[in-house]
Amino acid sequence: MEPRKLIETLAVAERLKDATRHCYTSGGRRESVAEHSWRMTLMAYFVSDEFPEADFERIFKMCLIHDLGEAFTGDIPTFEKTAENEKQEEMLLFNWIKSLPEPFCKELAALFKEMADRKTLEAKIYKAMDSLETLIQHNESDISTWLPLEYDLQMTYGNDKTDFSEYMKSLRELVRNDSVEKIKQKENLMFFPYLPIHIQDIFYNR
Repeated sequence: MEPRKLIETLAVAERLKDATRHCYTSGGRRESVAEHSWRMTLMAYFVSDEFPEADFERIFKMCLIHDLGEAFTGDIPTFEKTAENEKQEEMLLFNWIKSLPEPFCKELAALFKEMADRKTLEAKIYKAMDSLETLIQHNESDISTWLPLEYDLQMTYGNDKTDFSEYMKSLRELVRNDSVEKIKQKENLMFFPYLPIHIQDIFYNR
């Protein structure tokens, strides 16, 4: 990429350093979109031994680029994001991708389509890690930062994204168990009347 175009492209990506997500870090500050994407990429490296048949160079790229649309819209939590939000983000993102030189414009467009279709092993691995990294970060944050609905999401979010692989299912179960232990350690269940019945069942072994 020509040097000036590279600097302009990086300036767009730099916005993700300031774009904060709903989740907090263990140190008590809001995490950025860039940090989420970075740790997803690190996760991909550390699970690569579990999927020797997968093209991890492609997965690394997916992890790095998957939230680039939020450079234009900011992050909207999954439980608040509407179809109109997604349409707007996609339009702004692809308008930007078209401004990039080859081969990057074609490669990015192809990768985003692959991620959206979620049919390849690589796309499935990327999407599972997108959910799992979010859940792990919530477990690392102070429970006082959780919204009431997140007690349920920590049990259910991403379940449909991990069921393609025994390894991913076991990782999801471990993260769920960590969430249960975090809730147990925080307070007696009686102080959480808004918890869904199926989560109360976990605590009471019903």
